Amino acid sequence: MKISRRGRDIQESPIRKLKPYADQAIAEGVHVYYINIGQPDIPTPQPAWDAVKNFDEKVLSYGPAQGFLDLRQAMADYFCNYNIPLSSENVIITTGGSEAIHFAISAVADSGSEIIIPEPFYTNYNGYAAFADVKIVPLTLSVEDGFRLPSKEAIEAKITPKTRAILLNSPSNPTGTVYTPEELERAVDLAKKYDLFLIGDEVYKEFVYDGQTHKSILEYTDIKDRVIVIDSISKRFSCCGARIGAVVTRNPDVNFAVLKFAQARLCPATLEQKAALSLYRMGMDYFDPIREEYQRRRDVLFEGLGEISGIVMDKPQGAFYIIVQLPIQDSEHFVRWMLTDFRMDNETVMVAPAQGFYSTPGKGINEVRIAYVLNESDMKRAIEVFKAGLDKYRTLFP
Repeated sequence: MKISRRGRDIQESPIRKLKPYADQAIAEGVHVYYINIGQPDIPTPQPAWDAVKNFDEKVLSYGPAQGFLDLRQAMADYFCNYNIPLSSENVIITTGGSEAIHFAISAVADSGSEIIIPEPFYTNYNGYAAFADVKIVPLTLSVEDGFRLPSKEAIEAKITPKTRAILLNSPSNPTGTVYTPEELERAVDLAKKYDLFLIGDEVYKEFVYDGQTHKSILEYTDIKDRVIVIDSISKRFSCCGARIGAVVTRNPDVNFAVLKFAQARLCPATLEQKAALSLYRMGMDYFDPIREEYQRRRDVLFEGLGEISGIVMDKPQGAFYIIVQLPIQDSEHFVRWMLTDFRMDNETVMVAPAQGFYSTPGKGINEVRIAYVLNESDMKRAIEVFKAGLDKYRTLFP
């Protein structure tokens, strides 16, 4: 018997597939510094825990398919703090930002359609495109120029009659790049010219550093019927396990399509929505110290990596990731070797091989993604162990 082509061809997680090697190291008593995945050690705010503990209904029943009205309104109000007027009708709650990606792609693209996405990109775009039988057309960016978007003409060259949307992730996972208004306007102009949707994955919008600001594609009201934004509480409130995200759009047809998808999976989780509501009620002041903390961690990481000869990198402007080009041949082999063979005072480090963040074969093979999600002390130690491991690896595999 055969499983489906979709089941055979869908990409295995480039991050999670190496987790068994880390589990084995831990079983052997090794301390592993996890800087491979976007799981912050910032404590989840207490209101979320209180909301769950104080839930006193007698039946944990189904909720609305589109999510509870008070949470949808709270998320709309949150965008209003950025001078982006929205209503609860523009928000549909999803099971994490991942489901929001799945719903958005499925709402705008049919089987065989194409979506242009700058690469490297969030690896699960590959998976959800495969679910929808949609082809990702990669727009390959380069660490040498800071992963900036190319000219409008270069983007336009990727557009075909099958193109349905352009998807931009800013601040970017995995590069940390924050697109400028001028860069965004290239995509906006092309969306208008070619009748395309513009999807924005903006789940890291609070985490922009060095006094810069994030510009949402929701601010381009002249294409408001073409804009879909992916949102999530996972990183915003250090609440990854809650799995609460949202599709945000002013397009009623897209909204209705997403609602039908939401109805098919019944409803998002009730307790987690209650927790999310309590978090949105904390106020915008919550983000200032969190942003400062991530900026300090970024600076520690960038300074430490800067002491390694032969690497190529660009200082991240947002999110909490960096792509680093290493002076090695195969980053996946290096990551696996670090977990199975390298120990420094019985410690090692896990980073993410970057090949899985590309859809172009052969790209990212000598790059890794590092997430600065640990406190400064642990981050410094992780860098020391990483550098020692890389030095030894280069002597063994020159």
